[in-house]
Formats: sequence, C-alpha cells, structure tokens
Amino acid sequence: MKKTFGMLIAVALTALISVSKAQAQTVIPDDIKALLQKNICLACHNPDTRLVGPPYKEVAKKKYTDAQIVELIYEPKPEHWPGYPPMAALKNVPKDEALKIAAWINSLDGGAKKAPAKKPAAKKKA
Repeated sequence: MKKTFGMLIAVALTALISVSKAQAQTVIPDDIKALLQKNICLACHNPDTRLVGPPYKEVAKKKYTDAQIVELIYEPKPEHWPGYPPMAALKNVPKDEALKIAAWINSLDGGAKKAPAKKPAAKKKA
C-alpha cells in the first residue's frame, strides 16, 4: 500500500512539473515572430527548446551584446556552440531586423549586457 501511494505521489509530481513547463512556454511578440519567420530563424531555433540550434533562452544566457548576436547571425562561430551543427551565415537579414531580433533574444535573460554607465565627473572644489 505504501509503495502504491508513493508511486501515485511521484506520478502526480511529475505530471505537475510537466504541466508547469508546458505553461511556461515563451510567447514571441507578433512583430518579432514575423521577423523570425521571414528570416527562417524558426526553422532551427525555438525560444525554450532545442531544435537544430540552441533555444533562444540559452543564447540569452551567454550574455552576448545585441551587436555580438547580429555579428553571429552574419558570421556564426560554431566553436561557441559545441554539440550543435554549424549555423549557416544569414547575411541576407537586414541589420535593423537582426538588431530587433537580438534585442528580443537578450530580453529573455533580463536584457543585453550593457556597457558600464559613465560615472559623473567629480565636482571641483573652489
């Protein structure tokens, strides 16, 4: 009886975790989704799960700047992503669209790595 009850608890917890993960799927804003579809990004990438390439959330964790992501769109560096097939260079993606996509990717991990803010100049004593 105890084994059966323990098994039921384990199955229930597993189901609960699965439902939680399913509900946690990232919603892609319509304007970004249109750019991702137009530029064939969604053929290999998904926000949350591995397809051919890494999920966008995994890319965001690398803390690339928006400009670095744009550069990687144009000239991928397979050595940055061991275990994945090399990405084809997508030099046809307009820079403004690549920047919007990069900014969205970085938003998945709390924003892009920003340059440090400049400290205000110290006031001189007269």
